[in-house]
Amino acid sequence: MIVDVTDNDERGQVGIGTLIIFIAMVLVAAVAAGVLINTAGLLESTASDTGQDSQAQVSNQIDVVTAVGENTDGDDAVEILNFTVKKSAGSDNIDLEDATIDYQSDTAQQTLSYGAVANSTHFNETSLKGDDDAVLDDTSERVSIRINVTDVDSALVEGSEATVRFVDQSGATTIYGVNVPDSISGETFVEV
Repeated sequence: MIVDVTDNDERGQVGIGTLIIFIAMVLVAAVAAGVLINTAGLLESTASDTGQDSQAQVSNQIDVVTAVGENTDGDDAVEILNFTVKKSAGSDNIDLEDATIDYQSDTAQQTLSYGAVANSTHFNETSLKGDDDAVLDDTSERVSIRINVTDVDSALVEGSEATVRFVDQSGATTIYGVNVPDSISGETFVEV
């Protein structure tokens, strides 16, 4: 028995036009897949970098252990601020040479960068415990950061306030509020 395959429902389309359309569809799909793969790789890389930056900003913190104001002139005002700092647990190494300190009071605002001598635009540090470098690489290290207030602002009188922001190399910020006691007469050092 011979079967006649002339029914349109059972015949395949064959021809050069159909072949060209099929090849074009495969090429378009390959190009689209390549673009998607490249875009996904770029997004993954960007997300990873953003995640690492965000983690550094959250975990890299400078802890203020103590803050003391010095009344050097005996005029019932704080002229020098001394902060004893350490790196917080879980932080990466904190390089104070790449850090900045933002000082703000009712009468002045100044950003201080690291310098060998403290002046109106610089702060200095002295190692109290640990290495003698400006890098906090262990939570047991203690460094004293000294700010001469009179180079930045008028002295902080009794009852006055200021805000000090420590910003490390990753952009992590630690804010410390300085509050001068209402009475400091006769005292050389006061906790602020």
